[in-house]
Amino acid sequence: MKLITLAGAGITIMGVIFHLQGQSIVGPESSFMYSNPEWVDYGIQIAVIGTIIMAIGISLRFIRKSKR
Repeated sequence: MKLITLAGAGITIMGVIFHLQGQSIVGPESSFMYSNPEWVDYGIQIAVIGTIIMAIGISLRFIRKSKR
């Protein structure tokens, strides 16, 4: 369960970085994501998916604890 939560957190962080690269805030200017409006949307979508995965991991930990 902890692995699922950590994976979700990692995916969320990557999504935020991709979003910021798309907005020209972070990253090298030579990156294909830099100043690319498509990656603003992709980054948001990836971050949302990561947050959902993280929430599933946290929920599974609570469910497992309550069954003991």
